Amino acid sequence: MSALATPAPPTLDPVPGRPVRSSEAGRAQSRGGRRALGVLAVVLSIAWVFPIYWMINSAFLPLNRLQTPIPTFFPVEGTLSNFRRVLDDPSFWASMRVSLAVVAIVLVAALIFAFLAALAVSRFRFRGRKGFILTILVVQMIPAEGLFISQYQMLDGWNLVNKIAGLALVYTAAILPFTIWMLRGFVAGVPIELEEAGMVDGLSRTAAFFRITFPLLAPGLVAAGVYGFLQAWNEYTLALVVMTDPAQRTLPLWLQGLVESNRATDWGVVMAGSTLIAIPVIVFFLFVQNKMTSGLVAGAVKG
Repeated sequence: MSALATPAPPTLDPVPGRPVRSSEAGRAQSRGGRRALGVLAVVLSIAWVFPIYWMINSAFLPLNRLQTPIPTFFPVEGTLSNFRRVLDDPSFWASMRVSLAVVAIVLVAALIFAFLAALAVSRFRFRGRKGFILTILVVQMIPAEGLFISQYQMLDGWNLVNKIAGLALVYTAAILPFTIWMLRGFVAGVPIELEEAGMVDGLSRTAAFFRITFPLLAPGLVAAGVYGFLQAWNEYTLALVVMTDPAQRTLPLWLQGLVESNRATDWGVVMAGSTLIAIPVIVFFLFVQNKMTSGLVAGAVKG
């Protein structure tokens, strides 16, 4: 006759007398924590997206619907008249051309100068290097408003007031310190041994940099480009100081003029203009999103 099997005693925790929590209970608690974080993330996302939704929703509503005390959350019987009024305004397209020209100049100039400066402070040791890095940090701490008078006098002396080149110049100077600091981190994160290995295989120093290191810096260049684009596209105060001619207004200044054009602001037209101004930003992000993702592995060694 076989002996009767006796049940195994419960495993005890290091604390005497308390059983160890089962793995199922731990997984259940982990799932509960993830659900709570997921709900919190959804709530925060809704709070972040709602102002954008309300802007787009209001752009399709006539003024009499916007002025009612009962809000309209869905433009079921909306209208496109607000968008037509904006698109039929010649000053909107003039301001669009000014903003696009300024952004294009700022992106090209800022990325070139910031990339060269970041490369110099990360790859080379020269006299005054630490002082240059410290100067970048100090300039970044200076409030932009404190430089308005000197910047205006400088541009006025160079006959660059109300000129696209003048506004692009001050924008480039404003975003360069942070852009240099951002790209410096990306350049420093790429080991110089990669270039040295390419040089051992017969590449020149320049060829090794552009064929090995430069593709690995693509995410940093895209991130710096996104920062520069947003700063130049949405900036208002510097443009207000430099562009005093109504024919040379950027889009934020045009939007301000749209608000102040009448005593009773037509908020439907204002929201339609704001929606149209946001479209280039969305298109730019959709374009650089794939570039940023592909740049992460563009310099990988192929087996």
